[in-house]
Amino acid sequence: MLFPRESSSRERKEITGLWDFRADRSPNRNTGFKEAWYKTRLAESGPVIDMPVPASYNDITQDPRLRDFVGWVWYEREVVVPRRWLDDKGTRVVLRVGSAHYYSVVWVNGVKVMEHNGGHLPFEAEVGDLLRQNPAVPCRITIAVNNTLTLETLPPGSIQHMDDPSKYPEGYFVQNTNFDFFNYAGIHRPVLLYTTPQAHVDDITLMTDFSDNIGLVQYSVSVLGAPAANVTVTLKDKDGRCVASSSGTSGVLKVTDVKLWWPYLMHENPGYLYSMEVHMTTANERAAYEDSYHLPVGIRTVKVTSTQFLINNKPFYFHGVNKHEDADIRGKGLDWPLIVKDFNLLKWLGANSFRTSHYPYAEEILQMCDRHGIVVIDECPGVGIKDIRSFGNASLAHHLDVMDELVRRDKNHPSVVMWSVANEPAAEMPPAGLYFKTLITHTKALDATRPVTFITDSNYARDRGAPYVDVICVNSYFSWYHDPGHPEVIPIQLNTQFDNWYGKYRKPIIQSEYGADVVPGLHSDPPMMFTEEYQQIVLQNYHHVFDQKRKEYLIGELIWNFADFMTSQGVTRVVGNKKGIFSRQRQPKAGAFILKERYWRLANETGILPPWTKYPCPL
Repeated sequence: MLFPRESSSRERKEITGLWDFRADRSPNRNTGFKEAWYKTRLAESGPVIDMPVPASYNDITQDPRLRDFVGWVWYEREVVVPRRWLDDKGTRVVLRVGSAHYYSVVWVNGVKVMEHNGGHLPFEAEVGDLLRQNPAVPCRITIAVNNTLTLETLPPGSIQHMDDPSKYPEGYFVQNTNFDFFNYAGIHRPVLLYTTPQAHVDDITLMTDFSDNIGLVQYSVSVLGAPAANVTVTLKDKDGRCVASSSGTSGVLKVTDVKLWWPYLMHENPGYLYSMEVHMTTANERAAYEDSYHLPVGIRTVKVTSTQFLINNKPFYFHGVNKHEDADIRGKGLDWPLIVKDFNLLKWLGANSFRTSHYPYAEEILQMCDRHGIVVIDECPGVGIKDIRSFGNASLAHHLDVMDELVRRDKNHPSVVMWSVANEPAAEMPPAGLYFKTLITHTKALDATRPVTFITDSNYARDRGAPYVDVICVNSYFSWYHDPGHPEVIPIQLNTQFDNWYGKYRKPIIQSEYGADVVPGLHSDPPMMFTEEYQQIVLQNYHHVFDQKRKEYLIGELIWNFADFMTSQGVTRVVGNKKGIFSRQRQPKAGAFILKERYWRLANETGILPPWTKYPCPL
């Protein structure tokens, strides 16, 4: 699915801002469908409130019932569609939702146009013919979103009904989950209308390579709406100079004196992007069509050996973070000021990478990674797969569909170097072997250019999915969840962990999570849990072992977490998870300075950077 970009043949109109909103508070959450709220303006069927889009709805009001609401909520917005879009029947008008959590149904002027199962990926439908039926009427968009999680969703969950009338009111139920972040819900990314010609470029697939100073860009262009089309492809450098061109729906562009895409701090010119223009023309007896699409292109390779991760045939060491799409008030809603702030903090920290824990992030974030040279492990929402019933055929079929959508969306991002199909599943259960073999084989068939992994916390000898991954990614919290308060055990247990995993599988290893909760400003000497001093000593003990093992087979370390984030309420969580090296408001804790010193030292040990390289660097 191509990201909607404007060009000489394409326009877009964002439908962000305030929408009408109502939660269906009926006992079965089904009144909106029973009374067909989509047939008339939402305000005509009952009271509505203002709701910003994009944003999670949970923290917008003062109503605790809405914060913890489970079930259907309804959004509606009227928008004026440019008349020229409707007058020209050769123009497609597409309605696109960047993401909505979790299950969505969309109507335009009371007519259902699409449904989507899944909370973190875009979906769209062509609505031009529907709008042309009555062009004088504003376009009324109604979106119903349900955040209920079941054993067959990704992530999975379950609804538990509390039927004891001596303890709970009638109809009382709770949403149970097996993941440690708040189940924010709503329309999380922009809704927009965009246009293309009826005959148009539908998809582009790239594979890049290089030999000596020659860059190779193998491309394949899919055209819809025409049995035959003329396609030309032009590749330009950052200065707008044409460096290669070709014709046809598939081919190879050869770039002399290629400028490769390099990660941040691995090269003095990281994140170099060419611009590919795909131009299509076609005609039939009724009309002629012309379409143009521009795609940023980074030329780079990714390979894995038994001890190394190679980018452009050079060893790459992940020194980065795990993140969440999470912030005060807007929850998981796309927020440009927060995104830019986070990238400035990443570069200040000297981080060269992050994992999209535990779901696909917004495309706009990946575009930033492409431009800044931040390497990404792209993870699907396969978190919390703990119940054996979530390994069934229906769950697997949905998981395969999600990987189809994820790879199709993100396959052309040079920053994305590896797919992650799950986080901390119950990989020791008997069905896990076939499940992950099928899932990983399918993902490799979708994209043969990137390694595939999942993140494990299972026993190394009993993990049934580990034989199928390309890189072992291990989460461990020694002296926190295990032997709490005893950081002196970290060196022994961490060395044992690494030796066990590498001894059995002979694959490179990433420490994909480690850390400790910190209440900002809480201090103790000698260090005690939840203090800034304790986080420091935990990190230092892990780092001593990392420095030994990265000489052998350790290829990365990702701190948990970049910033504090919200979770469901519980006795182990004080207003969320506090393992961030930054607070939720992006203020550094003591651990941030430990990591900053380490990451810049690791970067300068490569010998590639000039000795004067320090932050601030060119943004």
